[in-house]
Amino acid sequence: MKGLAVGVGRRDLLAGAGAALMLAGCAVNVEGGRHGGVTEAARSPLALTPIRATPDRITRITVCTRPFRAQGPRLEVERIGQKLVVHHYGHGGSGWSLSWGTGLVATEKAMALGERDIAVIGCGAIGLTTALQLQRAGAKVTIYAKDLPPDTRSSFATGVWSPDSRICLEQYATPEFKALWARMCLTSFQAYQSLLGLPGTPIEWVDNYNVSDQANRERHEPVTDGRPPFADALQHELLPTLTPHSVDVPAGLHPFGARFVRRNTNMVFNISSYTRLLLDEFHANGGRIEVREFHTPADFAGVAQKVLVNCTGYGARSLMGDNSIIPVRGQLARMIPQDDVHYGLFYNGVSFVPRRDGFVFQAVGPDDYYGYNDDSIVPDRPLAEQSVGIIASLFPPPAFG
Repeated sequence: MKGLAVGVGRRDLLAGAGAALMLAGCAVNVEGGRHGGVTEAARSPLALTPIRATPDRITRITVCTRPFRAQGPRLEVERIGQKLVVHHYGHGGSGWSLSWGTGLVATEKAMALGERDIAVIGCGAIGLTTALQLQRAGAKVTIYAKDLPPDTRSSFATGVWSPDSRICLEQYATPEFKALWARMCLTSFQAYQSLLGLPGTPIEWVDNYNVSDQANRERHEPVTDGRPPFADALQHELLPTLTPHSVDVPAGLHPFGARFVRRNTNMVFNISSYTRLLLDEFHANGGRIEVREFHTPADFAGVAQKVLVNCTGYGARSLMGDNSIIPVRGQLARMIPQDDVHYGLFYNGVSFVPRRDGFVFQAVGPDDYYGYNDDSIVPDRPLAEQSVGIIASLFPPPAFG
């Protein structure tokens, strides 16, 4: 059984400072953002319903493979035979989060090629949102994919807003990438705000509590073994007013005894209902889906459209022979939800997300390297039960009757 590292690291979102970003003509000024100015001391004690976290309530264990790419998402046009292919893959751990923003960039590139009948390869988070962006821009869209929801890799994602997950420090250092990332992040954020309050609760805001046994929760040590270093807290640096910053919860105001607690508020994607929303809009706009598998780029010749958008995620590693894509394994233990539990937790390297389509427990370790370069997809039941047990240890045993 794999061990879990103790600590919060990058997962503990640090308070940022500064004004909105002005980069390369990309002005970002988000009204209404919050800096955590109201302290938890002014709040009443937290009344958090204990989670019935027991192994017998696990309904499924799933594994996804995040497509990390040190250069950042691939967003470029390539001619392959008689086809013009817009590549759109390699999002690491930010696929759902950045999908609307990167999808807009891919759409602009595709529409600039002069065709209005366009193929999208892939039906995951990136493929679906790109297809919708293309439809909204006036294109007729057909999706070709081997797997459809709920069996795509992105259907097994954690489902939280994490637009700066696994951004390579070297790539991040350029002003051009900062400007592009800020634009994509803000585009996606605004798209998600328009989906709040819809039937099925596809998107919602949830308070999360980072719990630690130690007061000192410094970031992890620099990586020295050849893995690419990641940029820390990119969103809070470039878009400091976009989401609330984390604040300490004083002892006595939380139910976790002598432990140290920080609260932050983040968006959660209930992927089942959210994916259904995307599919329904795609079909309502006249979209068509054809199940088809592509083994090599030469197979693109078999589709009628002249312009294709390649949204194959980790599958692009094999399809395109693109070894710049590094797998990052992520395993979720899915559990029966509780209507009265509406908060998230992070403790001892385990994340708990209260998704309405099934609670999610995930071993993530203290940083974004957990599962790095691991392409295995076999579920690890002992690890799943260990993750559930770590979260359960925050509550007294009588809570699990």
